[in-house]
Amino acid sequence: MVGLPLSTGCAIDKGTALAAGFEEHWAGTPDVTKIHTTKNNTLPFAGTSTGTLILKDGTSADRVTELAGEMREYVARHDKVTGRITADGITITVAADEGRTGEVLALWRSLTADDRVVHGDIHHAPWKKATDRWRIEVASVDATGALAVFKDMLAGGDRHRPLSGVMVLKVRGPGLFVETDFNDSFPAEAIAAYEAVLAQYPVVGAGVRRDAVSGSAVSVVVAKSADRDHADELARRAAPNLGAAVKVTSDSGD
Repeated sequence: MVGLPLSTGCAIDKGTALAAGFEEHWAGTPDVTKIHTTKNNTLPFAGTSTGTLILKDGTSADRVTELAGEMREYVARHDKVTGRITADGITITVAADEGRTGEVLALWRSLTADDRVVHGDIHHAPWKKATDRWRIEVASVDATGALAVFKDMLAGGDRHRPLSGVMVLKVRGPGLFVETDFNDSFPAEAIAAYEAVLAQYPVVGAGVRRDAVSGSAVSVVVAKSADRDHADELARRAAPNLGAAVKVTSDSGD
């Protein structure tokens, strides 16, 4: 391992070399059942790699924390490697920054303890000047759970603590997809429109998505038995600033 930094630094296919180095370093690590790597050979002698440790079922939170600490030190030494850990259905990216990794681990613990959550992903997703931007994707057991988890993380709930800085959140469950708006903020009006319809009519499916024009857009499909026109009126009344970004249709195809 002493010669690894030199060999990876001088390799023509650097991404491939970084991936090989990651696999060699973590091979045989207790509680790791599989190592998955990707390689990106951008140019001769330039590239990146992502390495993921997949932990065995039932690995304790203390052990996950320990491995995250070791991974943090590894990525601090290898700045072209993204280090990730999958445990209890949640995959996290481990940052070189100790404080950020602590936040990510705290969110991992709360998500794995939430019986509304099926699986999830917490990863670094920089965009333009937002270099500390993170994306969180969660799958929930149902639409009710999806909205509850989304609100808990963004609207001051007491179960999940959001990451500091810029955060993109996407939560899906059977019958609902909801994500932060175009400015990576809570889509208050779009959610209000969805809830206004849901309060009076059965909803077959709905989506709250980011929109470059209005910030957020909402689409709701009501059951055949529902009064679609009235449901549309309810949604638009609850979201007066979204205009054409509000769409209510019927499961009958109307």
